[in-house]
Amino acid sequence: MTLLAVERIKLFTTRSPWWCMVLALVLTVGLSVLVTTNANENFPATVATSQAGGQLGLVVIMVMAALAVTTEYRFGTIKASFQAVPNRTALLTAKTVLVGVVAALVGEIIAFVSWAVAYLIKPGPLMALTTGQDWRNVAGTGLVYGFAAVIALAVGILVRQTAGAVAILLVYSLLVENLVALIPKIGTKIQEWMPFNMANNFLSAGAPPSAGGAGSPTTHMPLSPWGSMAYFVGIAIVLLGIALVSANRRDA
Repeated sequence: MTLLAVERIKLFTTRSPWWCMVLALVLTVGLSVLVTTNANENFPATVATSQAGGQLGLVVIMVMAALAVTTEYRFGTIKASFQAVPNRTALLTAKTVLVGVVAALVGEIIAFVSWAVAYLIKPGPLMALTTGQDWRNVAGTGLVYGFAAVIALAVGILVRQTAGAVAILLVYSLLVENLVALIPKIGTKIQEWMPFNMANNFLSAGAPPSAGGAGSPTTHMPLSPWGSMAYFVGIAIVLLGIALVSANRRDA
């Protein structure tokens, strides 16, 4: 509990996490409003439509998670932390738990605010949370945000530099998983097993076609929605484990 308290103080006494959380909320809700407002008979406003901006918010929260560790390496405060707590695994695990929980809470707030605003714009039966898929599409966002933050923090531990970590996260999440499908013959098969594609399947599997965005349903996925989430969690845990081993073997 002491380590969690220390990490909480370190996280919230800087401005960047606050700016990231506010920016994630504004971008996500703003895009959701735009997509919902422009929905029509061909692309009706649905619960999935209300989550159209989820990808933008996710990227911002991942940047926040990476900054939580790379800024310590940048300014050298990580050395003091390791001197105060020689057990690096415990220290970094506490940081990961805190950042993951914060990211999950922010994800839940963003998802439900986006849905509520969209419902106010275009109320109707298609916007109601009536099925398990509807609830998974909205309430499941927190799970995805939380473990995506774990992945981002692990990348930050491995790379240590803010620019490099942020570049890797942005390029991978926004480009690589989409471009890999262009590989002849095997591209689409590889894409099915990419972690963020699996996370999207967890959120959107079973959703009707909508006006696009993060809520667009995936097709022909090899795992069920909850199986996809378990796969995503597994990737996050494995990557974190690699990062912890690296942190213990390298100089601060």
